[in-house]
Amino acid sequence: MPKLLTGVAAGALMCAWAGTVGAADLPGKFDGVTIDAKLIGGQQYEALYARIAEWEKATGAKVNVISKKNHFELDKEIKSDIATGSISWCVGSNHSSFAPQYPDIYTDLSVLVPKEEVDAFVPANIKASTLDGKLVMLPRAQFDVSALYYQKSLYQDEAKKTAFKAKFGYDLAPPDTWAQVTDQATFFSSPPDFYGTQFAGKEEAINGRFYEMVVAEGGEYLDADGKPAFNSEAGIRALDWFVNLYKAKAVPAGTTNYLWDDLGQGFASGTIAVNLDWPGWATFFNDPKSSKVAGNVGVKVQPAGSSGKRTGWSGHHGFSVTESCASKDAAASLVWFLTNEDSQKLEAAAGPLPTRTAVWEWDIAEAADDPYKKEVLSAFQEAAQHAFPVPQTPSWIEISNAVYPELQAAILGDKTSKEALDAAAQKATEILEEAGEL
Repeated sequence: MPKLLTGVAAGALMCAWAGTVGAADLPGKFDGVTIDAKLIGGQQYEALYARIAEWEKATGAKVNVISKKNHFELDKEIKSDIATGSISWCVGSNHSSFAPQYPDIYTDLSVLVPKEEVDAFVPANIKASTLDGKLVMLPRAQFDVSALYYQKSLYQDEAKKTAFKAKFGYDLAPPDTWAQVTDQATFFSSPPDFYGTQFAGKEEAINGRFYEMVVAEGGEYLDADGKPAFNSEAGIRALDWFVNLYKAKAVPAGTTNYLWDDLGQGFASGTIAVNLDWPGWATFFNDPKSSKVAGNVGVKVQPAGSSGKRTGWSGHHGFSVTESCASKDAAASLVWFLTNEDSQKLEAAAGPLPTRTAVWEWDIAEAADDPYKKEVLSAFQEAAQHAFPVPQTPSWIEISNAVYPELQAAILGDKTSKEALDAAAQKATEILEEAGEL
């Protein structure tokens, strides 16, 4: 396999190289090179990371994973590295929601990865991975939009169907609106052993869920001028959804401390009726080795708010290469390897949605004889039609960090929803003004 350009030669001749090197040159040979990496952690990612050993064997290079944390903790670590000028690592996990914060630390992968490989990705994902003309990350098979998982047996129980209709006046069926989720969550809950639903309750996770609920209620998070607008009637209705479920004890008491892994484990434990969650959990939920609800999982498109719009906060994961990396060509090879067809098939087989066109086609064909996988793909393909990204501001994560404690204050009953949102909007406005965005 031809050896890719390395070191200074790669930097000097990159433009010419990008036009002549093809996919057949990958993954390349990099004997003696060590790539330091900071990666998102979580059990749903470990199967992919197991492939790193294959890349090492093929290239002669080594990967030193110096950090493996959830993306919220990883974000804090990266910001600390930026503040102290200590970005000596080469490869980092990235996400379309986080990437706008880091306009300068990541290099342009379009001059490091062959064009035919970039063109193999879904164009919309490449567009969302490109900031100010730079392709700052290659998308992995982790296009994220949430759909609703539910325990099918709850909707097949005749006694429950009769009792539900007597109480609420309509037939019990997997919910299509968030108002129905509220009814069903309160109906199914029997704390402390069983709860109707759950939600991530801190950091960007709760702010993102709140954001999509604001949209579903007909409101805006930021208005056309980029000014915070979520302290509106729609925003109050959105926040009240979380507040009222918590007050009714229809969600676990610890939900304000939950992040994504907590939700996944919660639904898999069999103690949650309905669960808005990401595609990456689909196989985990239906595997008897990891889940008590295996064989009892239904999946459908995410519910709609009072405006008729469905929630649809979305984004995608990826990998980036730092500008300071001394071995950008080797790092780009690793990033390509972790997002190539084989890697995307590995991830997509477990439920995540691929970002390569050919893998989408493969995934659909593979689901032909698997009713559950077919249901999952159908639900998430429909969910993707309602997807929308986070507000396009580099301050999104900083705003989230300021807003989520106010959301928690309302959920815990320390403030009214209006008081919390007014305070949050003031904090968000100050952040945007300080950043020169307002």
